[in-house]
Amino acid sequence: MKLSNKVIITLLAIGMIALVSFQVKKNDRYFEIIKNLDVFTTLYKELNTYYVDEINPTEIMETGIEAMLESLDPYTNFIPEDRIEDYRIMSTGQYGGIGTTMGEIEGRHVVMMILEGAPAEIAGVKIGDELIEINNNSVKDYSTDEINKLLKGQIGTEVDVKVNRKGVKKPLNFEINRDRINIESVPYYGLISGDIAYIRLTEFSSGAGASVRSALVELKGQGAKKVILDLRGNPGGLLNESIEISNIFIPKGLEVVSTKGKIEEWNKTYTANKNPVDVNIPLAVLISNNSASASEIVAGVMQDYDRGVLVGQKSFGKGLVQATRPLSYNSQLKITTAKYYIPSGRCIQAIDYSHRNKDGSIGKIPDSLKSEFKTRAGRVVFDGGGVSPDHAVVNKGYAPITIQLIKKGFIFDFATEYYYQNVDLKPDPKAFNISDDLYKEFTKWVSGRNYSYTTSTEEMIKELKETANQDKYFDFIEEEIAALENEIENHKKEDLEVFQLEIKRALKEEIISRYHKRQGMIESSFENDEEVEEAIMLLNDKNQYKNLLQVKN
Repeated sequence: MKLSNKVIITLLAIGMIALVSFQVKKNDRYFEIIKNLDVFTTLYKELNTYYVDEINPTEIMETGIEAMLESLDPYTNFIPEDRIEDYRIMSTGQYGGIGTTMGEIEGRHVVMMILEGAPAEIAGVKIGDELIEINNNSVKDYSTDEINKLLKGQIGTEVDVKVNRKGVKKPLNFEINRDRINIESVPYYGLISGDIAYIRLTEFSSGAGASVRSALVELKGQGAKKVILDLRGNPGGLLNESIEISNIFIPKGLEVVSTKGKIEEWNKTYTANKNPVDVNIPLAVLISNNSASASEIVAGVMQDYDRGVLVGQKSFGKGLVQATRPLSYNSQLKITTAKYYIPSGRCIQAIDYSHRNKDGSIGKIPDSLKSEFKTRAGRVVFDGGGVSPDHAVVNKGYAPITIQLIKKGFIFDFATEYYYQNVDLKPDPKAFNISDDLYKEFTKWVSGRNYSYTTSTEEMIKELKETANQDKYFDFIEEEIAALENEIENHKKEDLEVFQLEIKRALKEEIISRYHKRQGMIESSFENDEEVEEAIMLLNDKNQYKNLLQVKN
Protein backbone atom coordinates (compact mmCIF):
# COMPACT_ATOMS: atom_id res chain seq x y z
CA MET A 1 0.00 0.00 0.00
CA LYS A 2 2.88 2.32 0.89
CA LEU A 3 4.51 1.53 -2.44
CA SER A 4 1.27 2.38 -4.20
CA ASN A 5 1.12 5.76 -2.44
CA LYS A 6 4.69 6.50 -3.50
CA VAL A 7 3.79 5.66 -7.09
CA ILE A 8 0.76 7.94 -6.94
CA ILE A 9 2.80 10.78 -5.42
CA THR A 10 5.51 10.29 -8.06
CA LEU A 11 2.97 10.36 -10.89
CA LEU A 12 1.36 13.50 -9.48
CA ALA A 13 4.76 15.15 -9.24
CA ILE A 14 5.59 14.24 -12.84
CA GLY A 15 2.20 15.56 -13.92
CA MET A 16 2.75 18.86 -12.11
CA ILE A 17 6.23 19.23 -13.64
CA ALA A 18 4.83 18.54 -17.13
CA LEU A 19 1.98 21.02 -16.56
CA VAL A 20 4.36 23.70 -15.34
CA SER A 21 6.74 22.95 -18.25
CA PHE A 22 3.87 23.21 -20.75
CA GLN A 23 2.67 26.45 -19.15
CA VAL A 24 6.20 27.90 -19.25
CA LYS A 25 6.52 26.96 -22.95
CA LYS A 26 3.10 28.40 -23.64
CA ASN A 27 3.94 31.60 -21.77
CA ASP A 28 7.31 31.80 -23.55
CA ARG A 29 5.50 31.59 -26.91
CA TYR A 30 3.04 34.32 -25.95
CA PHE A 31 5.90 36.45 -24.65
CA GLU A 32 7.77 36.03 -27.97
CA ILE A 33 4.66 37.09 -29.90
CA ILE A 34 4.05 40.16 -27.71
CA LYS A 35 7.75 41.09 -27.74
CA ASN A 36 8.05 40.92 -31.52
CA LEU A 37 4.81 42.79 -32.11
CA ASP A 38 6.11 45.54 -29.83
CA VAL A 39 9.43 45.62 -31.72
CA PHE A 40 7.56 45.81 -35.02
CA THR A 41 5.30 48.61 -33.81
CA THR A 42 8.14 50.74 -32.44
CA LEU A 43 10.22 50.15 -35.58
CA TYR A 44 7.31 51.21 -37.77
CA LYS A 45 6.79 54.33 -35.65
CA GLU A 46 10.46 55.33 -35.82
CA LEU A 47 10.61 54.65 -39.56
CA ASN A 48 7.51 56.73 -40.21
CA THR A 49 8.80 59.60 -38.05
CA TYR A 50 12.44 59.87 -39.06
CA TYR A 51 12.92 58.35 -42.51
CA VAL A 52 14.27 60.96 -44.94
CA ASP A 53 11.40 60.63 -47.47
CA GLU A 54 7.66 60.39 -47.01
CA ILE A 55 6.45 56.81 -46.51
CA ASN A 56 3.11 55.45 -47.75
CA PRO A 57 1.86 53.57 -44.64
CA THR A 58 -0.31 51.14 -46.63
CA GLU A 59 2.36 50.25 -49.19
CA ILE A 60 5.16 49.70 -46.69
CA MET A 61 2.93 47.62 -44.41
CA GLU A 62 1.75 45.43 -47.31
CA THR A 63 5.38 44.96 -48.35
CA GLY A 64 6.22 43.77 -44.84
CA ILE A 65 3.23 41.43 -44.68
CA GLU A 66 3.89 39.96 -48.11
CA ALA A 67 7.59 39.39 -47.32
CA MET A 68 6.61 37.58 -44.10
CA LEU A 69 4.10 35.34 -45.87
CA GLU A 70 6.47 34.69 -48.78
CA SER A 71 8.87 33.03 -46.34
CA LEU A 72 6.21 30.36 -45.67
CA ASP A 73 4.93 29.20 -49.06
CA PRO A 74 3.82 30.81 -52.33
CA TYR A 75 0.13 30.23 -51.65
CA THR A 76 -0.35 31.96 -48.29
CA ASN A 77 -1.32 35.50 -49.30
CA PHE A 78 -2.67 38.72 -47.83
CA ILE A 79 -5.74 40.02 -49.67
CA PRO A 80 -6.32 43.73 -48.96
CA GLU A 81 -9.78 45.22 -49.35
CA ASP A 82 -9.08 46.59 -52.83
CA ARG A 83 -8.24 43.09 -54.15
CA ILE A 84 -11.13 41.20 -52.58
CA GLU A 85 -13.18 41.43 -55.79
CA ASP A 86 -10.40 39.75 -57.78
CA TYR A 87 -10.35 36.89 -55.27
CA ARG A 88 -14.13 36.50 -55.50
CA ILE A 89 -13.88 36.29 -59.29
CA MET A 90 -11.33 33.48 -58.97
CA SER A 91 -13.61 31.59 -56.58
CA THR A 92 -16.97 32.07 -58.27
CA GLY A 93 -16.01 32.53 -61.90
CA GLN A 94 -18.38 35.51 -62.07
CA TYR A 95 -18.03 39.28 -62.19
CA GLY A 96 -19.76 42.39 -63.44
CA GLY A 97 -18.16 43.62 -66.64
CA ILE A 98 -18.20 43.66 -70.44
CA GLY A 99 -16.58 40.27 -71.21
CA THR A 100 -13.24 41.15 -72.80
CA THR A 101 -9.72 39.87 -72.27
CA MET A 102 -7.27 42.74 -72.56
CA GLY A 103 -3.57 42.56 -73.38
CA GLU A 104 -0.68 44.86 -74.18
CA ILE A 105 1.22 44.58 -77.46
CA GLU A 106 4.14 46.94 -77.97
CA GLY A 107 2.50 49.70 -75.90
CA ARG A 108 -1.00 49.18 -77.36
CA HIS A 109 -3.90 48.05 -75.16
CA VAL A 110 -5.66 45.50 -77.35
CA VAL A 111 -8.80 43.38 -77.07
CA MET A 112 -7.33 39.87 -77.21
CA MET A 113 -10.55 37.89 -76.79
CA ILE A 114 -14.28 38.47 -76.31
CA LEU A 115 -16.72 36.08 -74.66
CA GLU A 116 -19.54 35.06 -76.97
CA GLY A 117 -22.77 36.89 -76.17
CA ALA A 118 -21.01 39.25 -73.73
CA PRO A 119 -21.94 42.98 -73.61
CA ALA A 120 -18.78 43.94 -75.54
CA GLU A 121 -19.68 41.65 -78.44
CA ILE A 122 -23.32 42.83 -78.44
CA ALA A 123 -22.16 46.46 -78.54
CA GLY A 124 -19.88 45.78 -81.54
CA VAL A 125 -16.39 45.59 -80.02
CA LYS A 126 -14.11 43.17 -81.90
CA ILE A 127 -10.91 41.24 -81.25
CA GLY A 128 -7.98 43.39 -82.37
CA ASP A 129 -9.54 46.72 -81.39
CA GLU A 130 -7.07 49.04 -79.66
CA LEU A 131 -8.56 50.61 -76.54
CA ILE A 132 -7.64 54.29 -76.24
CA GLU A 133 -10.20 55.75 -73.79
CA ILE A 134 -12.49 54.64 -70.96
CA ASN A 135 -15.15 57.14 -69.93
CA ASN A 136 -13.33 59.90 -71.86
CA ASN A 137 -10.05 59.25 -70.02
CA SER A 138 -6.97 58.18 -71.96
CA VAL A 139 -5.60 54.73 -71.00
CA LYS A 140 -2.19 55.32 -72.62
CA ASP A 141 -0.26 55.13 -69.34
CA TYR A 142 -2.46 52.52 -67.66
CA SER A 143 -1.48 48.94 -66.93
CA THR A 144 -3.63 46.04 -68.11
CA ASP A 145 -4.75 45.43 -64.50
CA GLU A 146 -5.85 49.05 -64.14
CA ILE A 147 -7.82 48.85 -67.40
CA ASN A 148 -9.54 45.63 -66.32
CA LYS A 149 -10.60 47.24 -63.05
CA LEU A 150 -12.11 50.19 -64.92
CA LEU A 151 -14.03 47.90 -67.29
CA LYS A 152 -15.46 45.87 -64.41
CA GLY A 153 -18.20 47.30 -62.24
CA GLN A 154 -21.70 46.92 -60.90
CA ILE A 155 -24.11 45.01 -63.11
CA GLY A 156 -26.38 47.39 -65.03
CA THR A 157 -23.99 50.33 -65.02
CA GLU A 158 -22.64 51.83 -68.23
CA VAL A 159 -19.06 52.24 -69.40
CA ASP A 160 -18.03 54.26 -72.46
CA VAL A 161 -15.04 53.04 -74.46
CA LYS A 162 -13.24 54.46 -77.48
CA VAL A 163 -11.18 52.21 -79.77
CA ASN A 164 -9.05 52.34 -82.89
CA ARG A 165 -9.87 49.68 -85.48
CA LYS A 166 -7.86 48.35 -88.41
CA GLY A 167 -8.98 49.99 -91.65
CA VAL A 168 -11.13 52.64 -89.92
CA LYS A 169 -9.69 56.16 -89.96
CA LYS A 170 -11.62 57.62 -87.00
CA PRO A 171 -11.90 56.15 -83.49
CA LEU A 172 -15.11 54.26 -82.69
CA ASN A 173 -17.19 54.94 -79.57
CA PHE A 174 -19.21 52.28 -77.74
CA GLU A 175 -21.62 52.62 -74.83
CA ILE A 176 -21.65 49.26 -73.07
CA ASN A 177 -23.93 48.13 -70.27
CA ARG A 178 -22.10 45.92 -67.80
CA ASP A 179 -23.67 42.56 -67.10
CA ARG A 180 -22.93 39.40 -65.13
CA ILE A 181 -20.01 37.67 -66.81
CA ASN A 182 -19.62 33.94 -66.24
CA ILE A 183 -16.11 32.72 -66.91
CA GLU A 184 -16.45 29.46 -68.81
CA SER A 185 -14.77 26.63 -66.92
CA VAL A 186 -15.54 24.39 -69.94
CA PRO A 187 -14.82 26.60 -72.97
CA TYR A 188 -15.12 23.71 -75.39
CA TYR A 189 -16.54 20.19 -75.63
CA GLY A 190 -17.42 18.08 -78.63
CA LEU A 191 -16.88 14.83 -80.53
CA ILE A 192 -13.50 14.41 -82.18
CA SER A 193 -12.16 11.52 -84.24
CA GLY A 194 -15.47 9.71 -84.46
CA ASP A 195 -16.81 8.52 -81.11
CA ILE A 196 -14.33 10.25 -78.76
CA ALA A 197 -15.69 12.97 -76.47
CA TYR A 198 -13.29 15.84 -75.80
CA ILE A 199 -13.85 18.15 -72.81
CA ARG A 200 -11.52 21.09 -72.05
CA LEU A 201 -11.60 22.21 -68.41
CA THR A 202 -9.64 25.41 -67.74
CA GLU A 203 -10.41 26.10 -64.06
CA PHE A 204 -12.21 24.67 -61.04
CA SER A 205 -14.51 27.60 -60.34
CA SER A 206 -18.04 27.27 -58.95
CA GLY A 207 -20.15 25.05 -61.20
CA ALA A 208 -17.23 23.41 -63.01
CA GLY A 209 -18.36 19.93 -61.96
CA ALA A 210 -21.89 20.48 -63.22
CA SER A 211 -20.51 21.78 -66.54
CA VAL A 212 -18.31 18.72 -67.09
CA ARG A 213 -21.15 16.39 -66.07
CA SER A 214 -23.67 17.96 -68.47
CA ALA A 215 -21.07 18.03 -71.29
CA LEU A 216 -20.37 14.31 -70.92
CA VAL A 217 -24.07 13.41 -70.74
CA GLU A 218 -24.72 15.42 -73.92
CA LEU A 219 -21.77 13.88 -75.77
CA LYS A 220 -22.77 10.35 -74.74
CA GLY A 221 -26.18 11.12 -76.18
CA GLN A 222 -24.42 11.99 -79.44
CA GLY A 223 -22.66 8.62 -79.49
CA ALA A 224 -19.47 9.15 -77.45
CA LYS A 225 -17.81 5.85 -76.46
CA LYS A 226 -14.52 7.22 -75.08
CA VAL A 227 -13.46 10.43 -73.30
CA ILE A 228 -10.55 12.85 -73.30
CA LEU A 229 -10.57 15.21 -70.30
CA ASP A 230 -8.09 18.02 -70.94
CA LEU A 231 -6.60 19.51 -67.75
CA ARG A 232 -3.45 20.95 -69.34
CA GLY A 233 -2.50 24.31 -67.86
CA ASN A 234 -5.42 24.17 -65.43
CA PRO A 235 -4.18 25.87 -62.21
CA GLY A 236 -6.91 24.37 -60.02
CA GLY A 237 -9.43 26.15 -57.86
CA LEU A 238 -12.19 24.91 -55.56
CA LEU A 239 -11.61 21.59 -53.77
CA ASN A 240 -15.28 20.61 -53.86
CA GLU A 241 -15.32 20.94 -57.66
CA SER A 242 -12.47 18.44 -57.96
CA ILE A 243 -14.58 16.02 -55.91
CA GLU A 244 -17.61 16.65 -58.15
CA ILE A 245 -15.60 16.00 -61.32
CA SER A 246 -13.92 12.87 -59.94
CA ASN A 247 -17.39 11.60 -58.96
CA ILE A 248 -18.45 11.70 -62.64
CA PHE A 249 -16.13 8.76 -63.39
CA ILE A 250 -15.97 6.75 -60.12
CA PRO A 251 -18.71 4.99 -58.09
CA LYS A 252 -20.57 6.70 -55.28
CA GLY A 253 -18.96 6.11 -51.88
CA LEU A 254 -15.33 5.91 -53.00
CA GLU A 255 -12.78 8.14 -51.27
CA VAL A 256 -11.61 11.05 -53.41
CA VAL A 257 -9.26 13.05 -51.21
CA SER A 258 -8.39 13.63 -47.56
CA THR A 259 -6.91 16.70 -45.91
CA LYS A 260 -4.56 16.77 -42.90
CA GLY A 261 -3.28 19.83 -41.06
CA LYS A 262 -2.49 21.33 -37.65
CA ILE A 263 -6.14 21.77 -36.61
CA GLU A 264 -7.29 18.17 -36.19
CA GLU A 265 -11.01 18.98 -36.29
CA TRP A 266 -10.50 20.43 -39.78
CA ASN A 267 -9.05 17.16 -41.09
CA LYS A 268 -11.56 15.49 -43.35
CA THR A 269 -12.02 12.69 -45.85
CA TYR A 270 -14.13 13.51 -48.89
CA THR A 271 -15.98 10.80 -50.78
CA ALA A 272 -17.97 10.66 -54.00
CA ASN A 273 -21.54 11.29 -52.89
CA LYS A 274 -23.44 11.34 -56.18
CA ASN A 275 -24.29 8.80 -58.84
CA PRO A 276 -21.57 8.80 -61.53
CA VAL A 277 -22.20 9.37 -65.21
CA ASP A 278 -20.10 6.43 -66.41
CA VAL A 279 -17.63 4.29 -64.45
CA ASN A 280 -16.53 2.16 -67.39
CA ILE A 281 -16.09 4.50 -70.38
CA PRO A 282 -12.40 4.53 -71.47
CA LEU A 283 -10.81 7.76 -70.25
CA ALA A 284 -7.64 9.69 -71.08
CA VAL A 285 -6.73 12.67 -68.89
CA LEU A 286 -4.32 15.22 -70.39
CA ILE A 287 -1.94 16.89 -67.90
CA SER A 288 1.01 19.26 -68.19
CA ASN A 289 3.66 20.90 -66.01
CA ASN A 290 1.14 23.63 -65.15
CA SER A 291 -1.75 21.36 -64.20
CA ALA A 292 -1.99 22.05 -60.48
CA SER A 293 -3.93 21.55 -57.27
CA ALA A 294 -7.53 20.47 -58.06
CA SER A 295 -6.35 19.27 -61.49
CA GLU A 296 -3.88 16.99 -59.75
CA ILE A 297 -6.57 15.64 -57.44
CA VAL A 298 -8.74 14.60 -60.40
CA ALA A 299 -5.77 13.18 -62.34
CA GLY A 300 -4.43 11.42 -59.25
CA VAL A 301 -7.80 9.90 -58.36
CA MET A 302 -8.20 8.53 -61.89
CA GLN A 303 -4.70 7.03 -61.65
CA ASP A 304 -5.09 5.62 -58.13
CA TYR A 305 -8.30 3.80 -59.07
CA ASP A 306 -6.86 2.76 -62.47
CA ARG A 307 -9.86 4.54 -63.92
CA GLY A 308 -8.09 6.15 -66.86
CA VAL A 309 -4.68 6.81 -68.40
CA LEU A 310 -2.80 10.06 -67.81
CA VAL A 311 -1.18 11.51 -70.93
CA GLY A 312 1.33 14.38 -71.12
CA GLN A 313 3.92 15.66 -68.65
CA LYS A 314 4.42 15.49 -64.89
CA SER A 315 2.01 17.85 -63.14
CA PHE A 316 2.92 20.93 -61.09
CA GLY A 317 3.06 19.44 -57.58
CA LYS A 318 0.75 21.56 -55.42
CA GLY A 319 -0.76 19.44 -52.69
CA LEU A 320 -1.62 22.24 -50.28
CA VAL A 321 -5.09 23.33 -49.16
CA GLN A 322 -5.89 27.00 -48.58
CA ALA A 323 -8.67 28.59 -46.56
CA THR A 324 -9.52 32.27 -46.12
CA ARG A 325 -9.63 33.93 -42.70
CA PRO A 326 -11.28 37.33 -42.20
CA LEU A 327 -9.07 40.19 -41.01
CA SER A 328 -9.91 43.73 -39.96
CA TYR A 329 -10.95 46.43 -42.45
CA ASN A 330 -12.48 43.93 -44.90
CA SER A 331 -9.14 42.34 -45.72
CA GLN A 332 -8.51 38.59 -45.70
CA LEU A 333 -5.73 36.07 -45.26
CA LYS A 334 -5.56 33.14 -47.68
CA ILE A 335 -3.62 30.64 -45.61
CA THR A 336 -2.34 27.12 -46.18
CA THR A 337 -4.11 25.00 -43.58
CA ALA A 338 -3.48 21.43 -44.72
CA LYS A 339 -2.00 19.04 -47.24
CA TYR A 340 -4.22 16.79 -49.29
CA TYR A 341 -3.80 13.09 -49.91
CA ILE A 342 -5.28 11.11 -52.78
CA PRO A 343 -6.71 7.56 -52.39
CA SER A 344 -3.38 5.69 -52.62
CA GLY A 345 -2.23 7.70 -49.59
CA ARG A 346 0.31 9.83 -51.42
CA CYS A 347 0.64 13.59 -51.16
CA ILE A 348 1.52 15.23 -54.46
CA GLN A 349 3.04 18.35 -52.92
CA ALA A 350 6.49 19.01 -54.41
CA ILE A 351 9.11 18.46 -51.76
CA ASP A 352 10.85 21.70 -52.69
CA TYR A 353 8.32 23.92 -54.46
CA SER A 354 10.52 27.00 -54.21
CA HIS A 355 13.04 25.71 -56.76
CA ARG A 356 11.54 25.02 -60.17
CA ASN A 357 12.58 24.89 -63.80
CA LYS A 358 11.88 27.89 -66.05
CA ASP A 359 8.76 26.19 -67.46
CA GLY A 360 7.32 25.74 -63.97
CA SER A 361 8.09 22.02 -63.75
CA ILE A 362 9.65 20.62 -60.60
CA GLY A 363 12.40 18.71 -62.35
CA LYS A 364 13.85 15.40 -61.21
CA ILE A 365 13.53 14.53 -57.53
CA PRO A 366 16.02 11.98 -56.15
CA ASP A 367 14.52 8.50 -55.69
CA SER A 368 15.75 8.57 -52.09
CA LEU A 369 13.25 11.33 -51.32
CA LYS A 370 10.27 9.49 -52.83
CA SER A 371 7.94 7.01 -51.19
CA GLU A 372 6.27 4.15 -53.02
CA PHE A 373 2.51 3.69 -53.13
CA LYS A 374 0.19 1.43 -55.10
CA THR A 375 -2.94 1.95 -57.15
CA ARG A 376 -6.01 -0.24 -56.62
CA ALA A 377 -4.72 -2.69 -59.26
CA GLY A 378 -1.26 -2.73 -57.68
CA ARG A 379 0.60 -0.42 -60.04
CA VAL A 380 3.50 1.36 -58.35
CA VAL A 381 3.19 5.15 -58.06
CA PHE A 382 5.26 7.70 -56.15
CA ASP A 383 4.90 10.88 -54.14
CA GLY A 384 7.52 13.62 -54.13
CA GLY A 385 5.87 16.21 -56.31
CA GLY A 386 3.14 16.07 -58.90
CA VAL A 387 1.44 13.22 -60.70
CA SER A 388 3.44 11.38 -63.37
CA PRO A 389 1.70 10.47 -66.63
CA ASP A 390 1.10 6.84 -67.57
CA HIS A 391 2.00 7.78 -71.14
CA ALA A 392 4.57 10.59 -71.30
CA VAL A 393 4.59 13.03 -74.22
CA VAL A 394 7.42 15.56 -74.50
CA ASN A 395 6.10 19.11 -74.84
CA LYS A 396 8.38 20.55 -77.54
CA GLY A 397 6.94 24.05 -77.39
CA TYR A 398 7.51 26.77 -79.96
CA ALA A 399 10.85 27.78 -81.49
CA PRO A 400 12.29 31.19 -80.45
CA ILE A 401 11.22 32.82 -83.73
CA THR A 402 7.58 31.77 -83.25
CA ILE A 403 7.59 32.98 -79.65
CA GLN A 404 8.97 36.34 -80.75
CA LEU A 405 6.41 36.72 -83.57
CA ILE A 406 3.66 36.08 -81.02
CA LYS A 407 5.22 38.32 -78.36
CA LYS A 408 5.66 41.22 -80.78
CA GLY A 409 2.03 40.87 -81.87
CA PHE A 410 2.85 40.23 -85.52
CA ILE A 411 0.81 37.04 -85.76
CA PHE A 412 -2.03 38.75 -83.88
CA ASP A 413 -1.98 41.85 -86.12
CA PHE A 414 -1.71 39.85 -89.35
CA ALA A 415 -4.75 37.80 -88.29
CA THR A 416 -6.69 41.01 -87.62
CA GLU A 417 -5.81 42.42 -91.04
CA TYR A 418 -6.72 39.12 -92.71
CA TYR A 419 -10.12 39.19 -90.99
CA TYR A 420 -11.01 42.69 -92.23
CA GLN A 421 -9.95 41.73 -95.74
CA ASN A 422 -12.14 38.59 -95.57
CA VAL A 423 -15.02 39.59 -93.28
CA ASP A 424 -17.58 37.46 -95.11
CA LEU A 425 -15.44 34.32 -94.93
CA LYS A 426 -16.76 31.64 -92.56
CA PRO A 427 -13.82 29.23 -92.22
CA ASP A 428 -14.37 25.79 -90.71
CA PRO A 429 -12.02 25.54 -87.68
CA LYS A 430 -11.21 21.91 -88.49
CA ALA A 431 -10.76 22.32 -92.26
CA PHE A 432 -9.12 25.75 -92.53
CA ASN A 433 -5.37 25.75 -93.19
CA ILE A 434 -2.74 28.37 -93.97
CA SER A 435 -1.93 27.90 -97.65
CA ASP A 436 1.61 28.34 -98.98
CA ASP A 437 0.49 31.51 -100.77
CA LEU A 438 -0.97 32.98 -97.58
CA TYR A 439 2.22 32.10 -95.69
CA LYS A 440 4.31 33.84 -98.36
CA GLU A 441 2.08 36.87 -97.88
CA PHE A 442 2.79 36.74 -94.14
CA THR A 443 6.57 36.43 -94.60
CA LYS A 444 6.51 39.41 -96.96
CA TRP A 445 4.33 41.37 -94.49
CA VAL A 446 6.68 40.67 -91.57
CA SER A 447 9.97 41.12 -93.48
CA GLY A 448 10.25 44.86 -92.83
CA ARG A 449 9.50 44.54 -89.12
CA ASN A 450 11.88 44.02 -86.24
CA TYR A 451 11.49 40.58 -84.73
CA SER A 452 15.08 39.96 -83.64
CA TYR A 453 15.49 37.33 -80.95
CA THR A 454 18.16 35.49 -79.02
CA THR A 455 18.21 31.70 -78.97
CA SER A 456 19.23 29.55 -76.00
CA THR A 457 22.28 28.49 -78.00
CA GLU A 458 23.35 32.13 -78.35
CA GLU A 459 22.89 32.64 -74.60
CA MET A 460 25.14 29.64 -73.96
CA ILE A 461 27.79 31.00 -76.34
CA LYS A 462 27.66 34.32 -74.49
CA GLU A 463 28.26 32.50 -71.20
CA LEU A 464 31.09 30.53 -72.84
CA LYS A 465 32.79 33.75 -73.93
CA GLU A 466 32.53 35.20 -70.43
CA THR A 467 33.91 32.02 -68.87
CA ALA A 468 36.70 31.80 -71.48
CA ASN A 469 37.69 35.39 -70.72
CA GLN A 470 37.86 34.63 -67.01
CA ASP A 471 39.95 31.52 -67.66
CA LYS A 472 42.24 33.38 -70.12
CA TYR A 473 41.27 30.95 -72.90
CA PHE A 474 39.28 33.30 -75.10
CA ASP A 475 42.22 34.17 -77.42
CA PHE A 476 42.65 30.49 -78.24
CA ILE A 477 39.00 29.89 -79.23
CA GLU A 478 37.98 33.32 -80.48
CA GLU A 479 37.93 32.31 -84.15
CA GLU A 480 35.89 29.15 -83.48
CA ILE A 481 33.33 31.10 -81.45
CA ALA A 482 33.05 33.80 -84.13
CA ALA A 483 32.53 31.12 -86.80
CA LEU A 484 29.85 29.48 -84.66
CA GLU A 485 28.07 32.79 -84.09
CA ASN A 486 28.15 33.48 -87.81
CA GLU A 487 26.75 30.03 -88.59
CA ILE A 488 23.87 30.51 -86.15
CA GLU A 489 23.08 33.95 -87.58
CA ASN A 490 22.93 32.51 -91.10
CA HIS A 491 20.56 29.75 -89.96
CA LYS A 492 18.32 32.28 -88.18
CA LYS A 493 17.76 33.99 -91.51
CA GLU A 494 16.10 30.77 -92.66
CA ASP A 495 13.95 30.31 -89.53
CA LEU A 496 10.77 31.60 -91.20
CA GLU A 497 11.11 28.72 -93.64
CA VAL A 498 12.47 26.09 -91.24
CA PHE A 499 9.73 26.62 -88.63
CA GLN A 500 6.88 27.42 -91.01
CA LEU A 501 4.70 24.49 -89.82
CA GLU A 502 4.47 25.77 -86.26
CA ILE A 503 4.17 29.41 -87.39
CA LYS A 504 1.32 28.33 -89.70
CA ARG A 505 -0.31 26.62 -86.72
CA ALA A 506 -0.14 29.82 -84.64
CA LEU A 507 -1.49 31.86 -87.56
CA LYS A 508 -4.34 29.41 -88.14
CA GLU A 509 -5.51 29.52 -84.52
CA GLU A 510 -5.30 33.32 -84.39
CA ILE A 511 -7.22 33.79 -87.64
CA ILE A 512 -9.91 31.29 -86.59
CA SER A 513 -10.38 33.19 -83.31
CA ARG A 514 -11.57 36.24 -85.27
CA TYR A 515 -14.50 34.25 -86.64
CA HIS A 516 -15.21 31.65 -83.93
CA LYS A 517 -13.73 33.11 -80.72
CA ARG A 518 -12.16 30.83 -78.12
CA GLN A 519 -14.07 27.68 -79.08
CA GLY A 520 -12.81 27.94 -82.64
CA MET A 521 -9.20 28.35 -81.48
CA ILE A 522 -9.42 25.17 -79.44
CA GLU A 523 -11.12 23.20 -82.21
CA SER A 524 -8.59 24.37 -84.80
CA SER A 525 -5.67 23.19 -82.64
CA PHE A 526 -6.57 19.48 -82.62
CA GLU A 527 -4.90 18.73 -85.96
CA ASN A 528 -1.43 19.59 -84.63
CA ASP A 529 -1.91 18.70 -80.97
CA GLU A 530 0.46 15.85 -80.17
CA GLU A 531 -1.03 15.06 -76.75
CA VAL A 532 -4.55 14.88 -78.19
CA GLU A 533 -3.29 12.66 -81.03
CA GLU A 534 -1.56 10.34 -78.54
CA ALA A 535 -4.72 10.16 -76.39
CA ILE A 536 -6.82 9.28 -79.44
CA MET A 537 -4.33 6.58 -80.38
CA LEU A 538 -4.43 5.04 -76.89
CA LEU A 539 -8.22 5.12 -76.66
CA ASN A 540 -8.52 3.44 -80.04
CA ASP A 541 -6.00 0.74 -79.12
CA LYS A 542 -7.81 -1.41 -76.54
CA ASN A 543 -4.79 -3.60 -75.79
CA GLN A 544 -2.37 -0.74 -75.18
CA TYR A 545 -4.95 1.13 -73.09
CA LYS A 546 -5.55 -1.99 -70.99
CA ASN A 547 -1.81 -2.70 -70.60
CA LEU A 548 -1.14 0.79 -69.24
CA LEU A 549 -3.64 0.15 -66.43
CA GLN A 550 -2.23 -3.25 -65.46
CA VAL A 551 0.64 -4.20 -63.16
CA LYS A 552 3.90 -4.63 -65.05
CA ASN A 553 5.39 -8.09 -64.47
